[in-house]
Order: sequence, then structure tokens, then C-alpha cells
Amino acid sequence: MGETVRTLPYGEWPSPIDAATAAAHDGRPEYVGFVGDEVWWTEPRPAEGGRRTLVRRHSDGTEESVLPAPWNVRSRVHEYGGRPWAGFVRDGDPLVVFTDFADQRLHRYAPGGEPRPLTPVSPVGQGLRWAEPTPLPDRGEVWCVLEESTGDGPDDVRRVLAAVPLDGSAADDRGAVRELTDDRHRFVTGPRLSPDGRRAAWLAWDHPRMPWDGTELRLADVTPDGLLRDVRTVAGGPGESVAQADWTHDGRLLHTSDRTGWWNLYRDGEPVCPREEEFGGPLWTLGSRWFTPLDSGLIAVVHGRGAATLGILDPERGEVVDAAGPWTEFTPTLAAHGERVVAVGASPHSAHEVVELDTRTGRTRVIGAPHTDAVDPAHYPRPRVRTFTGPDGREIHAQVYPPRNPGCAGPDGELPPYVIRAHGGPTGRAPLVLDLEIAYLTSRGIGVAEVDYGGSTGYGRAYRDRLRGQWGVVDVEDCAAVALALADEGTAARDRLAVRGGSAGGWTAAVSLTTTDVYACGTILYPVLDLTGWGPGETHDFESRYLESLIGPRAEVPERYAERSPAAHADRLTAPFLLLQGLDDRICPPVQCERFLARLEGGDVPHAYLTFEGEGHGFRRVETMVRALEAELSLYAQVFGLSVPGVPALELTRPAGAPR
Repeated sequence: MGETVRTLPYGEWPSPIDAATAAAHDGRPEYVGFVGDEVWWTEPRPAEGGRRTLVRRHSDGTEESVLPAPWNVRSRVHEYGGRPWAGFVRDGDPLVVFTDFADQRLHRYAPGGEPRPLTPVSPVGQGLRWAEPTPLPDRGEVWCVLEESTGDGPDDVRRVLAAVPLDGSAADDRGAVRELTDDRHRFVTGPRLSPDGRRAAWLAWDHPRMPWDGTELRLADVTPDGLLRDVRTVAGGPGESVAQADWTHDGRLLHTSDRTGWWNLYRDGEPVCPREEEFGGPLWTLGSRWFTPLDSGLIAVVHGRGAATLGILDPERGEVVDAAGPWTEFTPTLAAHGERVVAVGASPHSAHEVVELDTRTGRTRVIGAPHTDAVDPAHYPRPRVRTFTGPDGREIHAQVYPPRNPGCAGPDGELPPYVIRAHGGPTGRAPLVLDLEIAYLTSRGIGVAEVDYGGSTGYGRAYRDRLRGQWGVVDVEDCAAVALALADEGTAARDRLAVRGGSAGGWTAAVSLTTTDVYACGTILYPVLDLTGWGPGETHDFESRYLESLIGPRAEVPERYAERSPAAHADRLTAPFLLLQGLDDRICPPVQCERFLARLEGGDVPHAYLTFEGEGHGFRRVETMVRALEAELSLYAQVFGLSVPGVPALELTRPAGAPR
């Protein structure tokens, strides 16, 4: 018997996806790697304080979380972190090194024992932080990126490549850490050693550039006593972004560069597979890997325009064969061992899974973090990949998620509310994957559109550069263009549009609410709101000069920093909004929200400000995510006049005398 379809107002459909279900499935496996022939990776634990654990997949296919709570395998280098672990086999047993989030020390761990620190605690500033460990057991060392505080401010920092003794002799002795490079460059990635151990390659860049603006590929000779000599730049520069470098099995240097306008692969400086698509991406976290070479000479690649898929590149023929399977989106984490490639893939119907490809047979299979349907997948949305036309006729890429619930339909003649989501970054993009936070809304009859506004990655450098000097303009225009197009074509209700975003997306949402009349309300998470303060000294060092390209040189256009800031235009706000903020956020600190709220004259606009102890930039704890998601739905319910039983009402501040 078929299920009876009930006619109910959009936004009031009963859904099996509650906030707790969405929160429990938040996060994804990251940083896959081989330890011998075993696959290991990190995995989120939202119900355990939001920590990340290290998962080991034994040769017989069984999985175990090898580090119990409260161990939290996560680096704070750049605040966004980077690859926090690596491992090798010693005397037949695994040995791993990892960074623990609490003290940021590098530890060594052998299953069956207890973790032992390898690096000391520094009393200065944020101390010593480590990322991208590369164990060199023959040397008795692990080579890493070291980020060292030199004072108490976020800008008081230096970064070098360093060698840490594996025997623990540096656990209480900073002097036992051997620095491999000087600190002439503000930023470096971890070293990649050639197969013979005689050369090392890494990336470097400096303020005010971000790594997608321009990086240098550095190359050095490694002496027998482990020193780096004859350091030189072999690719990249101020206007060329090299996103990754590595070595082939026979000692040839691979790198991705966007010198043609697209991140493409090069081998010893020569293009391998020139195409107008991306074989690289924005280096937000150290250790991101869009390619990995195989012993056969083939190269596993994550590539595409928009969504990135997994393929095997034959560099001799310049051809790519994509992996078979249901996954339509792969993240930049790859590892290879013999004929085996391991990656993390997802689709609009499945969350991120650890996937193995046998390059000999072409067979793919899930080997870790397998997706299980939390509810009947008939309640999942079916996204439509769309291209809209924006101002000046420019293309805008977006994904539209119409309402979907097998048991409900909206009334004839009624259009659904829509939430326009702006991704963070802003140099990033919205992945085309199953997101239960989106399904939480669409299964209730609220549509969602994710906009890859100008400045997004995945569509070439020219698309990315649209945001140069135009942050707060192009992103806002593009989101509005999509919202109004959906209304004009009869997809969305014009008077029931909301805007929502976190981090840089929170900025876009706030600017949208203070400069346009498109939206009836908005949800703003851990945002940038005041450009005059957000920069050196207030945010982390990594992004402290980001505005030089997004807005313009501060010394030349200081007035633009005030003019663009939502905090300067808080008096223009008329739409209700929800502001969500972690109190431990060092990237977009709470003071950004506090200054914005202080400028709201008399509290004439209904709004709520929720803060969360112990949360940083991006929410990781299940109880936080539940509270935030329910508050967001309650905001829409109140503004759009919806009844949503079972969801706690968000208390909105209202002007005196206003009806409640």
C-alpha cells in the first residue's frame, strides 16, 4: 500500500530528521593514510565533546578507535589545523605520531601502550604547534611544520620545518628540536622527501598573499647528516598558486599550479594533463592532497569543475579514468600503497565514507566510516545543479535543494520558503553531498539553495578572482540574484526568503541583511562583522592580511573597511536575525558580534544572540549543534508564521510594546 500524501503548509511537514539526528551525523573522516598495509584515518566524535579520534582498520577489515577520550587528534597550526598524524611499522608493529589538541604536543603511540610526548610545552603565547609529521625512522626523527609563538599576540609567531627526535629526548628540551629551515617565509608546508632521501620539496608563501594567490615551490638537497642545502624556488610566485608537491616513485617532482588559470599537474615542470578543470584547490589546511603518485607511475587525482571526483591519471598519455561508484564528490585527502588508493568520497545520497580503489582491477569499495541511512532516504533532498545569471550577465553556480517528503505536499498555489546558504571561506565552495542539516529543512518543506558565488573555487582562477576587492559586493549580489531568480521562476516564495552562512558566509549573510531588502530574516554563525577590527592583532595570523585582497590595501582604501562592514550599518537592519557564536573562537572572536549588537539602536529588530562555551570556529559538540539547528528553525517558523511542534521556541528580543 502506498503512503497517503497529506497536504500541509510548507515548513510544517512532520519529519523524522530531528536536530539530534543531524548533529550525530555531522563531520567526516579525514587524513587517510597507510601504516604498513593498514588504513588509518581521523574521525569525529560529536557526542564525545567534539573530539577527533584515530581509527585503525586492521587487515581483517575490523575497525577500532585506537585513542580513547579525551585524546583529540587535531592540530591547531594556522588555527585551521593540518594533517595531525602519521605512522609506520617498526619491528612488525605500528608506531604513530600525532598532535593532541589540548596541549598541541607531538606524541608517539604504539597500540597497547600509552602515548608519550615527543615535544615540550612552551610557556610563550599559544606555545609550540605541529602539523604534517613525516616520520623518518632511519634517521630517528619525524620532520614537521613547527609553528612557534614568540609572544602573546596572534601575530607573534614564526614557522619553520623542524626535525623532532623519535626517542623523546625533546619532550622537555626545546633545544633538542632541530630546525631545518630559517623563518624567512611566514608560511611553509610539510616537507616531501624524494624516494632516495636526497631532496626535499615544500611550499612557502608570505603576507599579504593567501596560498591560493601565490606560493613558491621550494627545493633543497638533503645532506647525509640531515641538513637542507642549496634551497631554491623551482615554481610558483606572487601570482601563481602551487597547491601541492610530491615525488614520483622514480624521483620526478610533481606539483599542481594554476599558472594557466586552472590548477593543473606538472612533472619536472612540464604539463601532464592540461585541462580547464581543477587538479588542486585552496590550501586551507596543511596536508591537503589532491594527488598522490603510485609505484606504477600512475597518479591518483581528485579533479573536476565544481564537484571533484577521484580518477587515475596516466601521465604518459595525459588521460584520466574516473573511479566507478556512486560517489560524486571527493575531499582532498589521498593515500596510496602498492596498487591501492584510499580516499574519502560522498554523494547527495550518502555521507563521507573511506573508499578504496584497486587500480589493478578498477574495483572500488567502502572500507571505513560506511554510510548508514539515519532515516528513510526518501526524506533526503535531491539537489539540482544550476547555473544562474547575475549582474553583467555573469554566471553563478549553485545547488538547489527543493522541499522533499514522501508523505507531504504543499497546498496548491503556495510556494515554499527558501534559505539561501552562503559558504564559508570565502575562497571555497559548497560540496554536493548529503547534509542532514539541509535535509532537516527540506524534509519539513523549506527549500535550500547553496550558492557558489563569485570567488568560489572549482571553476578556475578567473571565477575565484571575481571577489578581489569585491567582498561584500559580488558575494552579496550573487546570492541575491539566485534568491530572486528562484522567486521569479515560481520556485520560492518571494516574501519568505532567508539568508544563512557561517564564518565568511556569516559576513555575506550580515551584509545581505544590512544592504538589501531581499530577505525576510537571516541566520549568522561565527561571522566577520567589523572589518576595521578584523585583521592583525584580532584574528589569527593565517588570515590576518586576507582583507588586503578581498577588500583592498588597508593603507590605500581605509574608508572601504568601514563602508563595507555590517557593523557600520546595523541601523539599517529591519529583518529579524539569529546570531550564533563560539566563545573560544580565535578566528572570528566574539568581540565581532558584540560590536555589531552594540550598534543596534534600541534593539528595534527582533533578534537572538546565542553563545557557546568551549566552542571555537565551527561547532563540534552535539549539544551545540542541536541548540543551533533548532534555534535556526524556530527563527524561520516565527518569521514565516509556521507551526513546528517539538522545537523549542527561540526567544527573540523585541522592541518595547511590540506584540509577542
